[in-house]
Amino acid sequence: MKLGEQGRFAADRHRRALRAGATCIDCHQGISHHLPSPPPLLAEKDYDPEEAEDIMEVCAGCHGDKGQGAPDGEYPRLAGLNAHYIARQLRHFKSHERINIPMIPYANERELPEPDVRTIATYLSRIELPTKLEPIEENEIGEGFDALARLEASKAVLNIPRYPGNVEAGGRLYRKECAGCHGLDGRGRVGRIGDRVWVVPTLVGQHSNYLLRQIRKFRKGERRHDRPEDAAIFRRFSDAEIGDLLAWLSVQDD
Repeated sequence: MKLGEQGRFAADRHRRALRAGATCIDCHQGISHHLPSPPPLLAEKDYDPEEAEDIMEVCAGCHGDKGQGAPDGEYPRLAGLNAHYIARQLRHFKSHERINIPMIPYANERELPEPDVRTIATYLSRIELPTKLEPIEENEIGEGFDALARLEASKAVLNIPRYPGNVEAGGRLYRKECAGCHGLDGRGRVGRIGDRVWVVPTLVGQHSNYLLRQIRKFRKGERRHDRPEDAAIFRRFSDAEIGDLLAWLSVQDD
């Protein structure tokens, strides 16, 4: 369909929807629009992996040496998240637009200047967590087997346990309320609108208890959602519906 035809088609559909009393959400829910990709957060020539590893030593104390986070929900998985998203959250911590007590000593201009924000965000975005441990070869078992190393390696495996709840109901709720921004597969979206980078985080592969904590903060107004009007949607969800939503997200990597 040519551009002019697209415009006429869209105008006709909007007129019909308005006459029927429909809202934007009624028609556009669950639709994933594609935007031009933004430029890299940090040019390759400016990226220093050794500097990134030095910064990561500070982050690892809470988020794990691979950025895997903690299953109890206290610290999120950062590994593999979009670099633009990580950088934006770090800037929000620095400006106190997003309040997080454990981050206060680190998220300031002295400890984390803008070049470091870009460096660590790029570093974390490039980490690919394994989804299972490598099998132990028969000749590795014995006196020289490093059980501690095996235990540490297991902590970095990306494996989200199934959250209790109705998976099918959670999928329906997700497609209705969340997919339009976070993508039909729950893996987020990123694009460019003019000079502005528009990025929505992935939800799949994030620790369920961390997601639950964030939803509760959105409901209470303790954390600002990118769309402030969505706070009312979170308050409208029952606890059972939130459990169903988390159940659906928890099985998408199975």
